Amino acid sequence: MTKKSEKKGTSMRSAGDAAETGRTPHAERDPLTDDRYSKELAKLQRDLIKMQDWIVESGTKVLVIFEGRDAAGKGGVIKRITECLNPRVCRVVALPKPTERERTQWYFQRYVAHLPAAGEMVLFDRSWYNRAGVERVMGFATKLEVQEFFRSCPEFERGLIRSGILLIKYWFSVSDAEQERRFKERVSNPSKRWKLSEMDLESRARWFDYARAKDEMFAATDLKPAPWYVVEGDDKRRARLNCIHHLLSQVPCPYEDFKPPKLKVPKRQKSTGYVRPPMNAQTFVPEIY
Repeated sequence: MTKKSEKKGTSMRSAGDAAETGRTPHAERDPLTDDRYSKELAKLQRDLIKMQDWIVESGTKVLVIFEGRDAAGKGGVIKRITECLNPRVCRVVALPKPTERERTQWYFQRYVAHLPAAGEMVLFDRSWYNRAGVERVMGFATKLEVQEFFRSCPEFERGLIRSGILLIKYWFSVSDAEQERRFKERVSNPSKRWKLSEMDLESRARWFDYARAKDEMFAATDLKPAPWYVVEGDDKRRARLNCIHHLLSQVPCPYEDFKPPKLKVPKRQKSTGYVRPPMNAQTFVPEIY
């Protein structure tokens, strides 16, 4: 599981995503029960912890980009990656729309400040690819700006790689029917309404505009040193496991052999005679439960 078993050439260069074109390349699969899913996720998260410790020890710089259709499952994967990791080592970057000042900057400028330093892994929940997606489809960027992005983005990413950054790019695909089901669920569930913006709703109306934008983006930015890896997202749990498994295969950590430094809990210091204030001098949260 932890060995680099995936072939690097598996970036999806063919026309369209499996889920979006209706193809089902894995029609017959073993059932993914709750118990099996939990066990597999736990194993992968243990390896993520090893990977984190190795990144710190080796000074590796890892940058992972998550893009894809709205409601395709990017947030769920990011949550499962980060929930067992140190936020000082692995952090998530999800930038809001640019300010008026940022709109006058070099396009990549506001993203550069968030790039990883040695011993860090940064996960971009959406990235500079906004220009090739939502900004293009919604008319927030001109045709000239989009053309310039397609020219400069490969050069920018090659520069990141030459600087020592390990760049990994994921595109999350979801079928038309499944996206519609998830949107309706979010509309009716108050705890999930925050996940649904006006832009998300508009993406449903412009499904084929986004499909064309994605295909042209892939044609311009699917680089050999930084290919696009497509994650089929109709089955959320399988998508999480598959993506984390693949991420582990892309970071050259010797998982089987790597052992983090041993830690030992020290004994508490001996009392020096200090008398603490009485407990009734403090204000406690009421114990309702």
